[in-house]
Amino acid sequence: MVTKPAIIVLSDTGAALGARIRDVLGGELHGLAKRCSACDVAFEDTLAHVRELFAEGRPIIGVCASGILIRAVAGGLESKRDEPPVLAVSDDGSAIVPLLGGHHGANDMARKLARALGSTAAITTAGDVRFGVALDAPPAGWTLANPEDAKPAMAALLDGARARLTGNALWLSESALPFAGEGTIELVATHRYMEGGPSRLIYHPRTIVVGVGCERGCAAGELEALVSGVIAQHGLANAAIAAVVSIDVKADETAVHEIAGTIGVPARFVTADAINEIAERIANPSDIVMREVGCPGVAEGAALVATGGGGNLIVEKTKSARATCAIAEAAEPLDAGLIGRARGRVSLIGLGPGNPEWRSPQASALLEAAGDWVGYGLYLDLAADLNAGKTEHRFELGEEEARVRHALELAGSGRDVALVCSGDAGIYAMAALVFELIDAAPGEGGVSDAARRAEVTVVPGISAFQAAAARAGAPIGHDFCAISLSDLLTPWEVIERRLVAATEGDFVVAFYNPRSLRRHAQLGRAIEILRTHRPPSTPVIIATDLGRPKEKMRIVALEDFDPEMVDMLTMVLVGSSTTRLVEGGDGKRWAYTPRGYEKKRRELAS
Repeated sequence: MVTKPAIIVLSDTGAALGARIRDVLGGELHGLAKRCSACDVAFEDTLAHVRELFAEGRPIIGVCASGILIRAVAGGLESKRDEPPVLAVSDDGSAIVPLLGGHHGANDMARKLARALGSTAAITTAGDVRFGVALDAPPAGWTLANPEDAKPAMAALLDGARARLTGNALWLSESALPFAGEGTIELVATHRYMEGGPSRLIYHPRTIVVGVGCERGCAAGELEALVSGVIAQHGLANAAIAAVVSIDVKADETAVHEIAGTIGVPARFVTADAINEIAERIANPSDIVMREVGCPGVAEGAALVATGGGGNLIVEKTKSARATCAIAEAAEPLDAGLIGRARGRVSLIGLGPGNPEWRSPQASALLEAAGDWVGYGLYLDLAADLNAGKTEHRFELGEEEARVRHALELAGSGRDVALVCSGDAGIYAMAALVFELIDAAPGEGGVSDAARRAEVTVVPGISAFQAAAARAGAPIGHDFCAISLSDLLTPWEVIERRLVAATEGDFVVAFYNPRSLRRHAQLGRAIEILRTHRPPSTPVIIATDLGRPKEKMRIVALEDFDPEMVDMLTMVLVGSSTTRLVEGGDGKRWAYTPRGYEKKRRELAS
């Protein structure tokens, strides 16, 4: 379910209020195209757009009449447990009405907005109104183990039943719930596993941390068996676990991430120095561990660091053949985001030529997830529609290694980083350089150990030669190759040798970096070589600013090609000896390279 709110506005006046709402809650401003001049996302049909957002599970805040939102989402209502928050805000901001998803964040969003705008939140859910609490929506850091039983329990309390509290939960004890010593509705706050029911609601505070250590390459199954066994043996609830924590040199250990994923919590990492600061609290110190990683205990040490000064071990170090596990409990629910650091990730994003329609859903999702964007300024601008609250790290052309190194070191500090490229990140872009720096030794220009342990995700994009080919028809329908004419990193002698081989092999050739402000002669020389083995009529595709407002696409014959037709933003495709032109019924010309089906048809006919 997408959690970033979509703020619906229908006029520039509404957009001004919407911008204030965005400042408070985050999210995007979605504006009716014909009435709103400056929004993050424009739409043409209000009802259809809201309906689509609701189907995606997107929180919706409409600066409009509540009836508009009701009519839009009515057909998509199924289960109140699955519906996203939907709020209506009056044009002047004086009234805020949670329409749906009150216990999925809508009520809390309404209260937060009301405080910021100095207005009124019209909360209508019965439990919130009478008792000041929603039993099926515990506060951050708490989980209700049996949410299906919350409705009958609340109904009983509203009908006059009394409650009793077992355990400590201030958000319950300080509410207006009708508590009595012999109450029939039991509310239990515990980190232990318990069975609930309509008269017993089980609330788990996320106060438990699982500390783990393991040998390099430990099988994920071994660590999972150890941790799950310890949890079961001590009667603990998975929902009470805030994080799986280890030492930072294990940030890239698959087994640690697998067990965190199995439990459904983040994996977090602390330093040996942090563990050494609480070394006297470690119950089972080890000289061997001290020699290996520089601290006397990983599992116990990591768990104690994560739970802070008020935490204590409730399960001491337990061992399997290659792994260890210990469990600590904090005094209060924990925010996993404040424990140590995450592994960190670099997502290598290929935007394609620049048109958002050619950007993959995976690329968009990772751009939205990343907190830091690194790249050449023009490329960052091409993704501006997704840039809400991102920290940008802009670099100039020619600073490729600096930007890659910066992205990796940011990820090494635990950040989620998008390294933004045009086209495909793995084709004449940054992906190869990322792995080159990871592969290099620290003393030979490599990155830090922490950066080498960051997760790397390479996202495919539409490369320029694919976009140019699609605009022209199907010129790469048969064998083709791509050659960069930039000799800044590759000697021209090597490039020319490859040009000769491609020419003699009769490949369709895609030229990257055909010209620059300082390089003019290379493209002319490349065309001279191709002309030695190509008919003068061979189609040449010249594609400039693909996917952008100034896009220009031409097809000329090889004999008529002039390098002056090409600039820095142009892709050149030269057909093989078999590439042909065909004219459609509308007079448009298409280039294609047949694969041999004509020969197959003749053979079948004979």
